[in-house]
Amino acid sequence: MKKRTILCIDDEAIILLALKQELKLHFRDRYTIATALNVEQAKQMLETIQKEGRTVELIICDWLMPGTKGDTFLAELRTQNPKWKLMVITGHADQDAIETFQEKVKARILYKPWKSEDLITTVTELLEE
Repeated sequence: MKKRTILCIDDEAIILLALKQELKLHFRDRYTIATALNVEQAKQMLETIQKEGRTVELIICDWLMPGTKGDTFLAELRTQNPKWKLMVITGHADQDAIETFQEKVKARILYKPWKSEDLITTVTELLEE
C-alpha cells in the first residue's frame, strides 16, 4: 500500500506547525504530514511525493500568502487533478470571494482561528469522501 500524505501550506511557520501537530495527534501514523511555507515549496513537495510513490490524499492551503495566493494555487491544482481533495484555511477572505472560489474549485473552507474539533471533522470528512 502506498504511503498516504496530507500536504499543508501556510506562510506562517507557527500556523503550519500547529496544523501539523493537530493532524499528527489525531491521525498518528495513518498519514504522513508534509509541509510547505509557500506555493513554490508546495510544488516541489508534490513532485517529491509523487517521485517517492506516495499518494496525496489532501492538500490544505492558506488563502492569503505572499506571491501566489492559496486560492489561485488550489484552482490550478483542481484543473490538474479534479479528484484531489482540497481545503483552504483563511482569516482574511471576503464572503463573495469565498463563494466564487467554492463554486469554481469545490474546496472546503476552514476559518482561522479554527477549533481543533472543526479541523479534524473537516479533514476526516474530506478523507472519507
